[in-house]
Parts: sequence; C-alpha cells; structure tokens
Amino acid sequence: MLQPKRTKWRRTHRLMPDGIAYKGNKVDFGDFGIKALAGCRIKSRQIEAARIAITRHVKRGGKIWIRIFPHQQITKKPLETRMGKGKGPPDHWVAIVKEGCVMFEISGVEESMAREAMRLAMHKLPVKCKFVRRDKV
Repeated sequence: MLQPKRTKWRRTHRLMPDGIAYKGNKVDFGDFGIKALAGCRIKSRQIEAARIAITRHVKRGGKIWIRIFPHQQITKKPLETRMGKGKGPPDHWVAIVKEGCVMFEISGVEESMAREAMRLAMHKLPVKCKFVRRDKV
C-alpha cells in the first residue's frame, strides 16, 4: 500500500475534497487517462487495486503513471471506547481527489486496450470517472 515514508508526530485535520482541480487536470505524461467527475477521498487500498487491474489487463505492457498519492491520514478510535483521551491512532491513508483530477495515465498501448484497462480500474474506485485522451497540439 502507498503511504508516506515519514510524517510529523502531530495528527492532521481532515481535508475536504471540495472544489475543482486546477492543477493535475490534464493528461501530461501518458496518452490516455481517467479523470474524476466528483471530489472524494480514495484509500490507498483502492489505488492499489486499480493499479493491479490496469497492469493485469495490459499484461505488464506500456507505461503507467499514478498521479495521486495518499498523504492524508485518517484516524480511528478503538471500538467500545469512552469519549475523551485524545485522538485515535492512524487507521488508513487517503488521497484527496478534487473534481477534474487525472488519477491514472497510460501510454504504449492502443486505445481499445487502454480504454478497457481504465474501465476495469474505474470499477475499483469510489468516484465516477471518465476516460480522457491527450490533446494532440
């Protein structure tokens, strides 16, 4: 699973995936990608499941870029714990994805294979997505 190598000792506030992505909203590295149509938090396990789905479909061909990273920790207190005594320990890590963010990119494969691989990856993600192509300028 993806998670930061080093973090500060202080636990962070939860960030909100509101608004539109002005950075990272174009296909920059590959030829094809998937773009989020809404904002959400994506767990590191979901990112890994989507990555595995893409690599298995293209049979480890082409090049894949993961454009999101789970920097945000989500904490959880143990079950049946009384209120108080501070914030709980980190439970999992999430990536904050805004509307319009390109999450995965791929190149080196034909469009039909890339479209099917991205469709399989979209089923693993908790947000509605669409297949996008790089603008040939």
